[in-house]
Amino acid sequence: MPAASPISLKLFEFLDDLSRNNDRDWFAANKDRYERDLREPVLDLIGQLEKPLRRSAPMLQAIAKRSGGSLMRIHRDTRFSKDKTPYKTNVGISLRHQADKDIHAPGAYIHLAYDECFVAAGCWRPQRETLAAIRKAIAHNPKAWRRARDNRKFRESFQLSGESLKTSPRDYDKDHPEIIDLRRIDFIAVAPLSPTDFTKPDIVPKIIGLLRDAKPLMRFLCDAIDVPY
Repeated sequence: MPAASPISLKLFEFLDDLSRNNDRDWFAANKDRYERDLREPVLDLIGQLEKPLRRSAPMLQAIAKRSGGSLMRIHRDTRFSKDKTPYKTNVGISLRHQADKDIHAPGAYIHLAYDECFVAAGCWRPQRETLAAIRKAIAHNPKAWRRARDNRKFRESFQLSGESLKTSPRDYDKDHPEIIDLRRIDFIAVAPLSPTDFTKPDIVPKIIGLLRDAKPLMRFLCDAIDVPY
């Protein structure tokens, strides 16, 4: 029987309140609530993902550390933004590829917010060299790309998302049969969930199941940049 989820609706209530009180004084007054209802439960969830992830997607890492692990910082980087609100109003969990410290490798991401939750897999805004390698792999082996993109289990769970160029990328003809995908600047797939999904006992197997469904895309992307998956 699956273990109880460490996530409760209190996490989403905190994020909703934070969205309406996004300032340092409010956050300081609610720091205990942040720790109790958000950070500790999310670290518990990451810890529960660690062992099954090693079996299902061993190249991805679930690291349950208060800083420097899979839990992304709640503090926003406002240096180059017109929006100076200090805190993110979502929880981000990054399951990075083991090669990510050396190359911008495909990974997985879990997003929890009051109004949107999802699991994502792939590459969001890959570096120029990584993007070029993915496009080259699609152009040189379109059958393999279509097998990954159109895999039944993958398409039942995920939808390709992200942004694309308005014109054809350099070195690719506008009439190339795969031009729609060659124009992508994000190779990311998203599986929507709900806040209540995260409170159910089966949330860990659900996330692991989604990452298994994402394997065709992840394997293609990793093969394209010559890293294992």
